[in-house]
Amino acid sequence: MQTTRSTVRDDILRAVGDAVWGPSVHNTQPWRFGVAGTRISLRADPDRRLDVADPDGREMLISCGAALYTLRLSLRALGYAPVVTMLPDPTRPHLLADVDLEPGEPADRQTLLAHAQIARRRSHRGGFRADPVPPEVLDAVRYDAGHEGARLIEAVDPHVTNALAALTDAAEHVQQRSPAYAAEIARWAPSPRTSRQDGVQERAYPQTVPQTTPNFAARDFARGHGWGVPSTPDAEAAGVVLLLVTPADTPSDWLRAGQALQRVWLRATESGLSVALHSQAFEVPELREFIRARFCAGGRPQLLLRLGVADAEALGTVRRPVEEVVTEET
Repeated sequence: MQTTRSTVRDDILRAVGDAVWGPSVHNTQPWRFGVAGTRISLRADPDRRLDVADPDGREMLISCGAALYTLRLSLRALGYAPVVTMLPDPTRPHLLADVDLEPGEPADRQTLLAHAQIARRRSHRGGFRADPVPPEVLDAVRYDAGHEGARLIEAVDPHVTNALAALTDAAEHVQQRSPAYAAEIARWAPSPRTSRQDGVQERAYPQTVPQTTPNFAARDFARGHGWGVPSTPDAEAAGVVLLLVTPADTPSDWLRAGQALQRVWLRATESGLSVALHSQAFEVPELREFIRARFCAGGRPQLLLRLGVADAEALGTVRRPVEEVVTEET
Protein backbone atom coordinates (compact mmCIF):
# COMPACT_ATOMS: atom_id res chain seq x y z
CA MET A 1 0.00 0.00 0.00
CA GLN A 2 1.51 3.31 -1.08
CA THR A 3 0.69 6.29 1.08
CA THR A 4 1.76 9.89 1.44
CA ARG A 5 2.33 11.73 4.68
CA SER A 6 -0.93 13.64 4.27
CA THR A 7 -2.82 10.41 3.55
CA VAL A 8 -1.39 8.77 6.67
CA ARG A 9 -2.30 11.81 8.75
CA ASP A 10 -5.87 11.75 7.42
CA ASP A 11 -6.13 8.02 8.08
CA ILE A 12 -4.88 8.44 11.65
CA LEU A 13 -7.54 11.06 12.34
CA ARG A 14 -10.19 8.79 10.81
CA ALA A 15 -9.06 5.90 13.00
CA VAL A 16 -9.05 8.03 16.17
CA GLY A 17 -12.46 9.31 15.12
CA ASP A 18 -13.64 5.71 15.21
CA ALA A 19 -11.79 4.88 18.44
CA VAL A 20 -13.66 7.52 20.44
CA TRP A 21 -16.88 5.59 19.75
CA GLY A 22 -15.71 2.76 21.97
CA PRO A 23 -17.77 2.11 25.13
CA SER A 24 -16.62 3.66 28.39
CA VAL A 25 -17.88 3.54 31.96
CA HIS A 26 -20.57 6.26 32.40
CA ASN A 27 -19.49 7.52 28.95
CA THR A 28 -16.51 9.20 30.63
CA GLN A 29 -14.36 8.73 27.48
CA PRO A 30 -11.18 8.61 29.62
CA TRP A 31 -8.64 8.60 26.78
CA ARG A 32 -6.23 10.79 24.90
CA PHE A 33 -4.25 10.07 21.75
CA GLY A 34 -0.78 11.35 20.88
CA VAL A 35 0.31 11.35 17.23
CA ALA A 36 3.94 11.37 16.08
CA GLY A 37 4.53 10.41 12.46
CA THR A 38 3.11 6.92 11.98
CA ARG A 39 2.76 6.21 15.70
CA ILE A 40 -0.39 6.68 17.76
CA SER A 41 -0.03 6.63 21.54
CA LEU A 42 -3.05 5.87 23.71
CA ARG A 43 -3.09 7.44 27.16
CA ALA A 44 -5.52 7.29 30.04
CA ASP A 45 -6.95 10.61 31.19
CA PRO A 46 -6.93 10.37 35.02
CA ASP A 47 -9.11 13.46 35.33
CA ARG A 48 -11.93 11.31 33.91
CA ARG A 49 -11.48 8.40 36.28
CA LEU A 50 -14.34 7.65 38.67
CA ASP A 51 -12.64 8.38 41.99
CA VAL A 52 -15.40 6.77 44.08
CA ALA A 53 -16.49 3.79 41.96
CA ASP A 54 -13.12 3.10 40.32
CA PRO A 55 -10.28 4.25 42.60
CA ASP A 56 -7.75 1.82 41.09
CA GLY A 57 -8.58 2.85 37.51
CA ARG A 58 -9.59 -0.67 36.51
CA GLU A 59 -12.72 0.40 34.65
CA MET A 60 -10.87 3.37 33.18
CA LEU A 61 -8.38 0.97 31.59
CA ILE A 62 -11.15 -1.37 30.42
CA SER A 63 -12.69 1.65 28.69
CA CYS A 64 -9.36 2.56 27.12
CA GLY A 65 -8.90 -1.05 26.01
CA ALA A 66 -12.20 -0.82 24.15
CA ALA A 67 -10.93 2.32 22.39
CA LEU A 68 -7.68 0.49 21.57
CA TYR A 69 -9.49 -2.38 19.91
CA THR A 70 -11.61 0.06 17.91
CA LEU A 71 -8.45 1.88 16.80
CA ARG A 72 -6.87 -1.41 15.70
CA LEU A 73 -9.97 -2.42 13.78
CA SER A 74 -10.25 0.94 12.04
CA LEU A 75 -6.62 0.85 10.97
CA ARG A 76 -7.05 -2.65 9.56
CA ALA A 77 -10.13 -1.47 7.66
CA LEU A 78 -7.98 1.29 6.17
CA GLY A 79 -5.42 -1.24 4.95
CA TYR A 80 -2.78 -0.96 7.68
CA ALA A 81 -1.24 -3.65 9.88
CA PRO A 82 -1.19 -2.00 13.33
CA VAL A 83 1.64 -3.15 15.61
CA VAL A 84 0.60 -2.69 19.25
CA THR A 85 2.92 -2.41 22.24
CA MET A 86 0.90 -2.36 25.44
CA LEU A 87 2.22 -0.51 28.51
CA PRO A 88 5.53 0.33 26.79
CA ASP A 89 7.04 2.41 29.62
CA PRO A 90 6.68 1.32 33.28
CA THR A 91 7.65 4.82 34.41
CA ARG A 92 4.63 6.30 32.59
CA PRO A 93 1.61 4.35 33.86
CA HIS A 94 -0.90 6.45 31.92
CA LEU A 95 0.80 5.56 28.61
CA LEU A 96 -1.25 2.49 27.78
CA ALA A 97 -0.20 1.55 24.26
CA ASP A 98 1.87 2.58 21.28
CA VAL A 99 0.35 1.66 17.92
CA ASP A 100 2.73 1.75 14.95
CA LEU A 101 1.29 1.77 11.44
CA GLU A 102 2.78 -0.77 9.06
CA PRO A 103 1.66 -1.43 5.48
CA GLY A 104 -1.02 -4.09 5.35
CA GLU A 105 -3.37 -5.90 3.01
CA PRO A 106 -6.79 -4.68 1.89
CA ALA A 107 -9.39 -5.34 4.56
CA ASP A 108 -11.31 -8.60 4.31
CA ARG A 109 -15.09 -8.85 4.49
CA GLN A 110 -15.25 -9.69 8.21
CA THR A 111 -13.08 -6.70 9.09
CA LEU A 112 -15.30 -4.37 7.08
CA LEU A 113 -18.46 -5.86 8.61
CA ALA A 114 -17.12 -5.36 12.11
CA HIS A 115 -15.94 -1.84 11.26
CA ALA A 116 -19.43 -0.94 10.03
CA GLN A 117 -20.81 -1.63 13.54
CA ILE A 118 -18.65 0.94 15.35
CA ALA A 119 -21.10 3.82 15.00
CA ARG A 120 -24.13 1.52 15.44
CA ARG A 121 -23.06 0.00 18.76
CA ARG A 122 -24.98 1.32 21.76
CA SER A 123 -25.37 0.45 25.42
CA HIS A 124 -28.73 -1.17 26.13
CA ARG A 125 -30.25 -0.30 29.50
CA GLY A 126 -33.34 -2.49 29.67
CA GLY A 127 -34.62 -6.01 29.20
CA PHE A 128 -34.84 -8.23 26.14
CA ARG A 129 -37.44 -10.13 24.21
CA ALA A 130 -37.71 -13.85 24.83
CA ASP A 131 -36.02 -14.59 21.47
CA PRO A 132 -33.13 -17.02 21.99
CA VAL A 133 -29.58 -16.02 21.16
CA PRO A 134 -28.36 -18.33 18.36
CA PRO A 135 -25.74 -20.84 19.60
CA GLU A 136 -23.41 -19.92 16.75
CA VAL A 137 -23.38 -16.30 17.95
CA LEU A 138 -22.49 -17.41 21.47
CA ASP A 139 -19.69 -19.54 20.03
CA ALA A 140 -18.45 -16.56 18.03
CA VAL A 141 -18.38 -14.14 20.96
CA ARG A 142 -16.60 -16.70 23.13
CA TYR A 143 -13.98 -17.05 20.39
CA ASP A 144 -13.66 -13.28 20.10
CA ALA A 145 -13.11 -12.84 23.83
CA GLY A 146 -10.55 -15.64 23.90
CA HIS A 147 -8.67 -14.18 20.94
CA GLU A 148 -8.16 -10.97 22.96
CA GLY A 149 -6.91 -12.78 26.06
CA ALA A 150 -10.15 -12.86 28.06
CA ARG A 151 -12.95 -15.37 28.58
CA LEU A 152 -16.75 -15.36 28.68
CA ILE A 153 -18.48 -17.58 31.25
CA GLU A 154 -22.19 -18.08 30.68
CA ALA A 155 -24.51 -18.26 33.66
CA VAL A 156 -26.41 -21.34 32.50
CA ASP A 157 -27.80 -22.38 35.89
CA PRO A 158 -30.84 -20.25 36.86
CA HIS A 159 -29.57 -20.18 40.44
CA VAL A 160 -26.34 -18.55 39.27
CA THR A 161 -28.27 -16.02 37.17
CA ASN A 162 -30.48 -15.18 40.15
CA ALA A 163 -27.45 -14.83 42.41
CA LEU A 164 -25.70 -12.47 39.99
CA ALA A 165 -28.87 -10.39 39.67
CA ALA A 166 -29.18 -10.20 43.45
CA LEU A 167 -25.53 -9.16 43.82
CA THR A 168 -25.96 -6.48 41.17
CA ASP A 169 -29.04 -5.17 42.95
CA ALA A 170 -27.29 -5.25 46.33
CA ALA A 171 -24.32 -3.32 44.96
CA GLU A 172 -26.61 -0.67 43.48
CA HIS A 173 -28.30 -0.21 46.87
CA VAL A 174 -24.95 -0.04 48.69
CA GLN A 175 -23.62 2.56 46.28
CA GLN A 176 -26.75 4.70 46.37
CA ARG A 177 -26.30 5.07 50.14
CA SER A 178 -22.99 6.87 49.56
CA PRO A 179 -23.29 10.66 49.09
CA ALA A 180 -19.91 10.69 47.30
CA TYR A 181 -21.11 8.05 44.85
CA ALA A 182 -24.36 9.93 44.24
CA ALA A 183 -22.38 13.09 43.51
CA GLU A 184 -20.16 11.20 41.08
CA ILE A 185 -23.17 9.77 39.25
CA ALA A 186 -24.65 13.26 39.04
CA ARG A 187 -21.45 14.57 37.48
CA TRP A 188 -21.78 12.07 34.64
CA ALA A 189 -25.51 12.52 34.15
CA PRO A 190 -25.59 15.93 32.47
CA SER A 191 -28.77 17.93 32.68
CA PRO A 192 -30.89 17.93 29.51
CA ARG A 193 -30.21 21.65 29.36
CA THR A 194 -26.46 21.18 28.84
CA SER A 195 -24.63 20.34 25.62
CA ARG A 196 -21.78 18.29 27.10
CA GLN A 197 -20.22 15.73 24.77
CA ASP A 198 -19.69 13.16 27.50
CA GLY A 199 -21.61 11.44 30.27
CA VAL A 200 -24.88 9.55 30.03
CA GLN A 201 -27.24 11.94 28.27
CA GLU A 202 -31.01 12.00 28.65
CA ARG A 203 -31.47 10.43 25.22
CA ALA A 204 -29.17 7.54 26.20
CA TYR A 205 -31.45 6.36 28.99
CA PRO A 206 -34.94 4.84 28.75
CA GLN A 207 -37.81 6.95 29.98
CA THR A 208 -39.12 4.08 32.13
CA VAL A 209 -37.16 2.30 34.82
CA PRO A 210 -36.19 -1.02 33.18
CA GLN A 211 -37.17 -4.27 34.90
CA THR A 212 -35.97 -7.73 33.96
CA THR A 213 -36.64 -11.24 35.20
CA PRO A 214 -34.52 -11.88 37.20
CA ASN A 215 -34.04 -8.20 37.97
CA PHE A 216 -30.60 -6.80 37.13
CA ALA A 217 -30.58 -3.32 38.65
CA ALA A 218 -29.82 -0.50 36.23
CA ARG A 219 -27.82 2.60 37.10
CA ASP A 220 -30.08 5.35 38.34
CA PHE A 221 -28.73 8.19 36.18
CA ALA A 222 -32.22 9.71 36.04
CA ARG A 223 -32.42 10.53 39.75
CA GLY A 224 -32.79 14.24 40.30
CA HIS A 225 -33.29 15.03 36.63
CA GLY A 226 -36.92 14.08 36.23
CA TRP A 227 -36.19 11.84 33.25
CA GLY A 228 -37.55 8.56 34.55
CA VAL A 229 -41.10 7.46 35.29
CA PRO A 230 -42.22 4.35 37.21
CA SER A 231 -41.15 1.01 35.83
CA THR A 232 -43.08 -0.82 33.15
CA PRO A 233 -45.63 -3.29 34.60
CA ASP A 234 -44.36 -6.30 32.67
CA ALA A 235 -40.76 -7.37 33.22
CA GLU A 236 -38.70 -8.42 30.24
CA ALA A 237 -36.21 -11.25 29.89
CA ALA A 238 -32.71 -10.73 31.27
CA GLY A 239 -31.08 -12.26 28.18
CA VAL A 240 -27.97 -14.43 28.15
CA VAL A 241 -25.88 -13.54 31.20
CA LEU A 242 -22.11 -13.63 30.70
CA LEU A 243 -19.18 -12.88 32.99
CA LEU A 244 -16.13 -11.36 31.29
CA VAL A 245 -13.05 -12.67 33.11
CA THR A 246 -9.29 -12.44 32.67
CA PRO A 247 -6.47 -14.74 33.86
CA ALA A 248 -5.08 -12.14 36.28
CA ASP A 249 -5.97 -8.68 37.54
CA THR A 250 -3.22 -6.40 36.27
CA PRO A 251 -3.41 -3.28 34.09
CA SER A 252 -2.59 -5.37 31.02
CA ASP A 253 -5.49 -7.70 31.90
CA TRP A 254 -7.81 -4.71 32.17
CA LEU A 255 -6.71 -3.49 28.74
CA ARG A 256 -7.28 -6.98 27.30
CA ALA A 257 -10.72 -7.09 28.91
CA GLY A 258 -11.62 -3.83 27.19
CA GLN A 259 -10.45 -5.07 23.82
CA ALA A 260 -12.40 -8.28 24.28
CA LEU A 261 -15.47 -6.32 25.34
CA GLN A 262 -15.51 -4.19 22.21
CA ARG A 263 -14.79 -7.11 19.90
CA VAL A 264 -17.66 -9.09 21.45
CA TRP A 265 -19.96 -6.08 21.35
CA LEU A 266 -19.36 -5.39 17.67
CA ARG A 267 -19.97 -9.06 16.86
CA ALA A 268 -23.25 -8.94 18.80
CA THR A 269 -24.31 -5.75 17.02
CA GLU A 270 -23.53 -7.31 13.64
CA SER A 271 -25.75 -10.26 14.64
CA GLY A 272 -28.71 -8.02 15.48
CA LEU A 273 -28.25 -8.30 19.25
CA SER A 274 -27.90 -5.70 21.98
CA VAL A 275 -25.62 -5.70 25.02
CA ALA A 276 -26.35 -4.46 28.53
CA LEU A 277 -23.45 -3.97 30.95
CA HIS A 278 -23.38 -4.16 34.74
CA SER A 279 -20.32 -3.18 36.75
CA GLN A 280 -21.92 -2.33 40.11
CA ALA A 281 -20.99 -5.57 41.89
CA PHE A 282 -17.41 -5.29 40.63
CA GLU A 283 -17.08 -1.85 42.22
CA VAL A 284 -17.79 -3.23 45.72
CA PRO A 285 -14.63 -5.20 46.66
CA GLU A 286 -16.40 -7.74 48.87
CA LEU A 287 -18.97 -8.57 46.20
CA ARG A 288 -16.38 -8.78 43.44
CA GLU A 289 -14.36 -11.22 45.53
CA PHE A 290 -17.48 -13.31 46.18
CA ILE A 291 -18.19 -13.49 42.43
CA ARG A 292 -14.57 -14.44 41.74
CA ALA A 293 -14.59 -17.22 44.32
CA ARG A 294 -17.98 -18.68 43.37
CA PHE A 295 -18.60 -18.18 39.68
CA CYS A 296 -15.41 -17.47 37.71
CA ALA A 297 -13.63 -20.83 37.45
CA GLY A 298 -10.27 -19.38 38.42
CA GLY A 299 -10.63 -16.15 36.43
CA ARG A 300 -10.80 -12.57 37.64
CA PRO A 301 -14.20 -10.97 36.99
CA GLN A 302 -14.18 -7.67 35.13
CA LEU A 303 -17.75 -7.07 33.92
CA LEU A 304 -21.17 -8.68 33.58
CA LEU A 305 -22.82 -8.62 30.16
CA ARG A 306 -26.38 -9.43 29.15
CA LEU A 307 -26.97 -10.33 25.51
CA GLY A 308 -30.29 -10.46 23.71
CA VAL A 309 -32.78 -8.99 21.25
CA ALA A 310 -33.96 -5.57 22.41
CA ASP A 311 -37.54 -4.39 22.02
CA ALA A 312 -36.73 -0.74 21.39
CA GLU A 313 -34.43 1.06 19.00
CA ALA A 314 -30.95 1.92 20.20
CA LEU A 315 -30.86 5.17 22.17
CA GLY A 316 -28.60 8.11 21.38
CA THR A 317 -25.15 8.94 22.67
CA VAL A 318 -22.52 11.65 22.23
CA ARG A 319 -18.76 11.77 21.76
CA ARG A 320 -16.11 14.41 22.22
CA PRO A 321 -14.71 15.82 18.96
CA VAL A 322 -11.48 14.26 17.73
CA GLU A 323 -9.51 17.49 18.05
CA GLU A 324 -10.25 17.51 21.77
CA VAL A 325 -8.53 14.17 22.38
CA VAL A 326 -5.59 14.30 19.92
CA THR A 327 -2.20 15.87 20.71
CA GLU A 328 0.61 16.35 18.21
CA GLU A 329 3.91 14.92 19.46
CA THR A 330 7.48 14.98 18.23
